[in-house]
Amino acid sequence: MIAEVIVDIALSETDKIFDYIMPDDVKVGERVLVPFGKNTLEGFVIGVKDKTDYPDKIKEIIKPLDDFVAVTPEMIALMRNFSKSLNLRYIDLLRLFLPAGLRGGVIKPVHVEYAKLSGDADTFLDTISSRAKQQRACVEYLKDNSDVKKAYLTKTFGNSAVNSLINCGYIEVYSVEKLRTPEVLSTSKKSRPTLNPDQQKAVDEITKGTGTFLLHGVTGSGKTEVYMHCIEDALSKNKTAIMLVPEISLTPQVFLQFKERFGDKVAILHSGLSQGERFDEWRRLRSGEATVAVGARSAIFAPLENLGVIIIDEEHDGSYVSEGNPRYDTVEIAGFRAGYNSCPLVLGSATPSVESYYKAEKGEYKLLELPHRINNLLLPEMEVVDMGRELRAGNRDVFSTSLKDALRKTIAAKEQAIIFLNRRGFASFVMCKDCGFILKCKDCDVSLTYHKEDNQLKCHYCGKRYEMIDRCPICHGTNIRQGRIGTERVVEEVRKVLPEARVLRMDNDTTSEKGAHQRILSAFSKGEADVLVGTQMIAKGHDFQNVTLVGILDADFSLYLSDYRSNERTFQLITQVAGRAGRAGKSGKVIIQTYTPRHYVFRYAASYDYKNFYLKEKNTREVTKFPPFTNIVRILITSTSDRKAMDAAKNINEKMKVLLEEFKPDFIYYKGSKAPVTRIQNRYRYQLLMRIKPQNFETVKQRVFEIADAYRGKDGLWVFVEINPQSLV
Repeated sequence: MIAEVIVDIALSETDKIFDYIMPDDVKVGERVLVPFGKNTLEGFVIGVKDKTDYPDKIKEIIKPLDDFVAVTPEMIALMRNFSKSLNLRYIDLLRLFLPAGLRGGVIKPVHVEYAKLSGDADTFLDTISSRAKQQRACVEYLKDNSDVKKAYLTKTFGNSAVNSLINCGYIEVYSVEKLRTPEVLSTSKKSRPTLNPDQQKAVDEITKGTGTFLLHGVTGSGKTEVYMHCIEDALSKNKTAIMLVPEISLTPQVFLQFKERFGDKVAILHSGLSQGERFDEWRRLRSGEATVAVGARSAIFAPLENLGVIIIDEEHDGSYVSEGNPRYDTVEIAGFRAGYNSCPLVLGSATPSVESYYKAEKGEYKLLELPHRINNLLLPEMEVVDMGRELRAGNRDVFSTSLKDALRKTIAAKEQAIIFLNRRGFASFVMCKDCGFILKCKDCDVSLTYHKEDNQLKCHYCGKRYEMIDRCPICHGTNIRQGRIGTERVVEEVRKVLPEARVLRMDNDTTSEKGAHQRILSAFSKGEADVLVGTQMIAKGHDFQNVTLVGILDADFSLYLSDYRSNERTFQLITQVAGRAGRAGKSGKVIIQTYTPRHYVFRYAASYDYKNFYLKEKNTREVTKFPPFTNIVRILITSTSDRKAMDAAKNINEKMKVLLEEFKPDFIYYKGSKAPVTRIQNRYRYQLLMRIKPQNFETVKQRVFEIADAYRGKDGLWVFVEINPQSLV
């Protein structure tokens, strides 16, 4: 038999299927060692066939690398499908399916040595000299204690005594694998609730059907309980399940809920785990020991077979789209897996994406509604504060008078508050007021953010750090100003209003260490802090029983980003953050601070009116020809040479003009230009944007891939084709 093998090299030149003679002990899906030119490489067997076109040239697979099949038939089918539709290399997709530690044998199972007596203790004692006191003591100990760690015996009785007993055959040493299990901090255990009629209807529809379901439920409506009942149904049919959440910070919380319900059947997968933990959790899923995968985006590639349901919570969240290499949309991958397994795909959200709700309108998705909070609890009262009016009244503080008063009342009542600002650091930029110079990163065309905690300036694109200045490097003036506040500054402002308050901050800076997400959330949940200040990682999914106040600062900031989704994202963030208040029978209040209080986003958000927001947004996009009425494609070109990047953009631009003529009027093309952020990590960036109507999208997309591929890798160019990108910076 001839094996079809993908070699583990991420090069366009080797992005093909190679033929090898297949030994009898090798199976499809296994990792193998193969000769490749003068080298020996790892590879993956993705198929078999009877003959080859190169019978005189092919070599034999050296050996399999594992005692299990690493890549399932489903994953091989997924790889074949998306390598073409997403223009990805085979190996880039295959690598998504496996934990990093498996490739190259970097991470191996951990084993612990245990010891026990191999026979009767008294018989052994009769033969051991009375002078060998440590040996006798060791046997006496093992007489009363079975299955003891060998390390404990050597520490207690000495290495010499233990080895003598082993050599005499009195002690038997055996190895037990120790799984590296992710630590999850426990919170209070909740009783199992009874489903209300809306929840029961949703569960019945999902468990009896297939296809994609859009579960639209207000915050606090019990979507998680619907998810768990759907997973219970899948497990009762001897099937498996995947549950995705958008933020790593949510994963431990959801994992704990599912662990309480499903026990050791649950495994957790996300990028915050150590390589060893991820390796062991992956193996539990691959072996069938665990049948429910809970995790962030990458968990969609969990090695589960016979899937019974896939659930994507907060389906609207942009983090489900990978904009690194390889680029993919998790919902698209989930749709393929659901179709392959003939199982339902559930997309849940209080604020569905415009594209998803439009598909539900057209009947491509089945719409399910949860219009009320559990136990008919009221949604929080919303107050929109005009910060322009606050300024005119003489209040130049970060907090409005209303928010300051509400904070004081909340803490006095022994309740908790959340303050949301989607910018970290102390100040978003530092400038000289004398000459107007703004400090920028030397490697990126972006302003530096001031972090007061370590008195440094940081680039939030490349991570480079600089010392804070007290004198302008251009005019040497000392009138240095910090502009546009971040979460560090908000913490200071809270302490001005409430000097005795206990304040926690949650953003990328405070959660960089392993386990930090859990520690902060657990401390706040247990009442060890009065106020939680944070960025969007505190906005979704968290269920804090004592939070009755949410303050949203600078709410209109995201409205003015050059992105057609800016209105949608602002509405979603406000709704999601607001949903953290008043979740345990207590009334909640949300204060939104903005300089544009009459904007329709705030009007609809304040009244929880998703439907009318959606209708207005849909109508705007239909007129302006944005998704869901077209697909946006961006070609992004980067190089360490500005000239090379610009020349490539010009050349591709000429080819796109030809394509435009062929597909008018279904193809709207914009001349190539510099990207909004012109340089990141010393690579100059140019982009070409186009909008393509659905009827010719697949044809035009493949032509765009072909045009871009001709330049990829030439002269140090990086060329990416992005489909409906989440960001156009």
